[in-house]
Order: sequence, then C-alpha cells, then structure tokens
Amino acid sequence: MEKAKLFAAAGKDAMAVINNNIDDYGIRCDFEEKNAQLFALDDKQAHELDEMGKAAAQVHYQMKYISSINFPIPFKKAVEISRQAQFHPLKYIKALAEEYMNLGGVIFEGCICREHNEKDGSVIVETSKGTFTAQQLVYATHIPPGINKLHFTNAPYRSYVLACTLNDENYPDVLGYDLQDPYHYYRTHTVNGKKLLIAGGEDHKTGHADNTGECFSNLENYVRSHYNVDKVMYSWSSQYYEPVDGFPYIGVLPGSNRNVFVATGFRGNGMMFGSLSSKIISDLILQGSSSYEELFSPARIKPVAGFTQFVKEQTTVVTDFIKDKFFSERIESFAAVDPGNAKVVKYENENYAVYKEVNGKTHILKSTCPHAKCEVRWNSAEISWDCPCHGSRFNVNGKLLTAPAVNGLQKINEDKL
Repeated sequence: MEKAKLFAAAGKDAMAVINNNIDDYGIRCDFEEKNAQLFALDDKQAHELDEMGKAAAQVHYQMKYISSINFPIPFKKAVEISRQAQFHPLKYIKALAEEYMNLGGVIFEGCICREHNEKDGSVIVETSKGTFTAQQLVYATHIPPGINKLHFTNAPYRSYVLACTLNDENYPDVLGYDLQDPYHYYRTHTVNGKKLLIAGGEDHKTGHADNTGECFSNLENYVRSHYNVDKVMYSWSSQYYEPVDGFPYIGVLPGSNRNVFVATGFRGNGMMFGSLSSKIISDLILQGSSSYEELFSPARIKPVAGFTQFVKEQTTVVTDFIKDKFFSERIESFAAVDPGNAKVVKYENENYAVYKEVNGKTHILKSTCPHAKCEVRWNSAEISWDCPCHGSRFNVNGKLLTAPAVNGLQKINEDKL
C-alpha cells in the first residue's frame, strides 16, 4: 500500500516538473489543464474499471463516476479524473533544449553511442563521433544500446495515431480513454489555427503485424464508425517499451557501479515518466538517493507479480530469437518481389531482406539484426525493416533508425547474387 501511494505521488511530481519548466522558462507549448474520462465498453471492462476505482480510492486518487461522456461512443460505465493536462511535446522539448544550450550544454545530433566502459570512477563512452569521458552517463534512449538485462524485461511495441477534422465540429473538450486491449485514446488540439481530433490505438508488438498499413486503416475505420470525419490530416506511429511488471525502469543501469543510469519501459506514458525520470536521476546523481529509487529500480525484476506476463512476453521473444530463422519465404528468385514491395527471402541457404522500388531498383541486405541475431520483418506502413525481438529498426538501405542495435544491416552487392 505504501508503494501504491508513492506511485500515485509520482504522477503529481511528474506534472510538477512539467509545470515548473513551463513557468520557469516561459515555454509556449499549448499547455491546457483538462479533465480525463475513462470508459468501459463492455461488462468485462466495467468490472476492471470498478477495480481501478477501488484501488484509486485507497491511495486517495479521485475517480468520479459519471453518467455521460463527451464522446459519441456507446459505453457501459465511465469515470472522470480531474486536473489532467495536455501540451505539445515537441514545442516543450525544443524549448528545454534551447535552455540547456543557453546554460552551456552541447547537443550532438546524428551521434550513435556504441558502448561504454566504467573505469576509475569515470565512464568512457565510445561513439560514432569519437570517445568521450564523463563522470555519469544517462541512457534516455527508449532502451540502452548493446545487449543488457533490460532487453529481456522489456517488449517493443508500436502505436498508431491520426489527426483529423470533423464535419460537425463535435470535438471533445476533455481527454478520453477506453479500456480495450489495445486501448484507444482521444484529444483535441489546434494546429495552425485548425482544430483537430487526435485518436490513437491499434498497438502491437514491433514486427508482429502482417500488414502495418492495415493498422492505420483499422484505426481510421474505427474513428469513422463513431465520428463524422472530414479529412485525415496527419498520421504517424511511434515505438515504446512495455515492462514485464507494468512499472518503468528508472535508475542505475544493472551491472553499473552507480555511474550509468537508464530510463525506459514507459508503456506509452513517456511525457509523464520521462519528466519523472529527470527528477529521479538528478536526485540519484546529486544526492545519492531518491524516494522513488526502490520503486522504479531497473534491478528489481524477480518472478513475482509480473511472472506470468514475463513468461508470455519472453516466450514470444524466444520464438522470434530461434524459430524466426524459418520465417523467410521460399521463392525461386528475387524477381518474385513485386515493385513497391519487400520480403525476407532465402537464397543458397542464406536469408536476405529484399526491397524493390517502384522503378525496379532492388535493395538487398542481410536480414539478420546485428543486435542479437534475430530476423527482421518488413514494416509496409513506414518502409522499414523492424526487429521483432528488441525493436531495432533499419531503412531500405540498411541504415540504423532505432536502437538498441548500434550498426546497420549488412548491404549486399547485387552483382554477386
């Protein structure tokens, strides 16, 4: 119960970090305080909502039952949570980066961290732009590069979002979330003077959707079934990491001498947990301790409450890790890849990732992810090769897009095939 109360306090601390930064630096990031509505769509979800309400009451977190919601969606039961908020994360983070540089900080872009070593109380960091020595190193990078215990206690997921205009101007003035799995969420934001409904959902494990383009289509169809949609103005997806016990990992990197820190496993709640991480890791570095140190310790994982989920997630990873070698389709020649499409193919007992442009140009790569030797899979929505084991992503030329891999896919000279 004490840890539950501490977790409830963590949300307030995270919001305080954001509010203080906005006030201290005069950040204009479209910050708005709003209420949120959480609603159950069937009896099972209604029971889940009741259990959430009971738990919230025990830690003095107010969830008020309501008889109607601000969304044109049939529901069984709903609650409202006051004093939530929304803001534009890119405007916010850009302003923080500028303040950081005004204080003398330096940001290297396009710089890949390949590895680190702790020696004599310092951290030696090997990167694509040279070697750096620091007193402390913080991996605030979705997940650390290389291979670490955390790669086997986090599962990579992708989430899809679209922003659309409505014909009837029926935009909600609150935040909304259902309890489906995966869940949908809704909010309204004004971009360039135009009001937009933002809706997200259709989450799945990275590399585990047969047709990622269908995820956008499914999300759009779902939104259109409830809203009078005019046009879809924007659509995008993002990656996040799901921890096995539901709590993020924030603190000392397992195996470190308390000089290397990590923040990962945010479950799609990066704005809150990322802000909280700045407080926790700052306290650990400057004061040597944090009130949240034990709660979010990256070294805490033991087969207790999260054991069933741990087995479920890791069974999938092991399946990808071993059996995925047999994933590739047997085709007689590379010509079987249609223009604009991609496949993992077998050629003389080797697997290759093949993408053929509309103009016929073919890109051929070794399909084995350099991180942990899993086989990549094609992401048709974002024209990328995604690793289903730990979430590394690569473009059609093999260039690294997303860690934890630190090298790209090996390019093949087509003339040799």
